[in-house]
Amino acid sequence: MTPFKYSKTSDISSAVKMTMANEQAQYLAGGTNLLDLMKEDVEHPTELVDITHLNLTGINPVLTGPNKGGVSIGGLGKNTVTANHPLIRRNFPILSQAILAGASMQIRNMATNGGNLNQRTRCPYFYEVSMPCNKRAPGTGCGALEGMNRTHAIFGWSDKCVAVHPSDMCVALAALDATVEVQGTDGKKRSIPFRDYHRLPENTPEKDNNLEHGELVTAIQIPANNFKHSYYLKVRDRASYAFALVSVAAMLEMDGATIKQARIALGGVAHKPWRAFTAEEFLAGKAATEANFGQAAELEMKAAKPLKYNEFKIELGTRAVTKALMQAMNEGKG
Repeated sequence: MTPFKYSKTSDISSAVKMTMANEQAQYLAGGTNLLDLMKEDVEHPTELVDITHLNLTGINPVLTGPNKGGVSIGGLGKNTVTANHPLIRRNFPILSQAILAGASMQIRNMATNGGNLNQRTRCPYFYEVSMPCNKRAPGTGCGALEGMNRTHAIFGWSDKCVAVHPSDMCVALAALDATVEVQGTDGKKRSIPFRDYHRLPENTPEKDNNLEHGELVTAIQIPANNFKHSYYLKVRDRASYAFALVSVAAMLEMDGATIKQARIALGGVAHKPWRAFTAEEFLAGKAATEANFGQAAELEMKAAKPLKYNEFKIELGTRAVTKALMQAMNEGKG
């Protein structure tokens, strides 16, 4: 592990200034991803700014303003606390399901909400420093493009990178139309709609999201909604401590027997949580039937571009979306 400076602060503004002052500095919160990457010689920060003492752990109902009825989740709140908080379990159960589907209890006890958003891919070519990887070392190539790419992207990839985003929590947040609150490097705050937070690889796969260096995630805002039916489905190679081959966050707002609105997000298929807008548009105004769910899934999967070893994800994704929507219909909110 490369030697590094350790800095500590209990002030948000100071934390941002410390990190801004050093291009090689990174924030240290739960450390469940960053420390692994440092040990594997993938990340080489010269300074870690410890932000564990910042007052950013609250989970609070929003009582006024445009987000009234929603919830604000602190960026340094622990994943376990968030998943089991009464407000989340009662009003946003799909988020609880998604968080609890990820990692292990020990990791969830340490991992933070902001850290979950910013975790790096688990692509084995990214972790293996002897292999080419444009995400780890821009310009070296993508080993997975022509390599063993069974777990890689079928949507939105480029010839520079075919890695997928590993988070379960982020898939649910994409379906929930969350907003990320950020403390800016100029002292100002800004809000980033969740669909714009993460990036597709294009020509800059080393950039996972649209944060500027030094910006700090302070909170995640989830708006109130009328989706009484929701479900998070994760398909993986083993029952625990495994990343998704395909995951689905499915939400339905019903008007009697008719779907008023659907929200569907996929994990394990793209460089970012993938909103299934084609499927959502098809389902609006339709009956909530397995046939319609299946057709919606097939329409979404038409845009998939499989790699050599992951073509199975098209059928798997079709079945997973259909099953998640069916399961959502059987599970009412709260």
